[in-house]
Amino acid sequence: MSKEVTIYTFSTCPFCIRAKELLDRENIKYKEIEISNDREKLDVLEQKTGHSTVPQIFVSDKFIGGCDDLMEIHSNGKFNDIFR
Repeated sequence: MSKEVTIYTFSTCPFCIRAKELLDRENIKYKEIEISNDREKLDVLEQKTGHSTVPQIFVSDKFIGGCDDLMEIHSNGKFNDIFR
């Protein structure tokens, strides 16, 4: 069973699209929170994570990073440990 995954995105962000495509390919269910027009929400996320870009991906409320971090987790064989 998959863990609870949340991804904060902008609708036109290519990195967000790429991250969601990987999650979809791996059959990981996720809750997407689209914040394209919500600068305040991005500011809150930045205070929480130290990152000012999207996507911001959380697994069981733990921040794992953005698209590049997700791709690295996938390529280094730690994906199943983190997401399943």
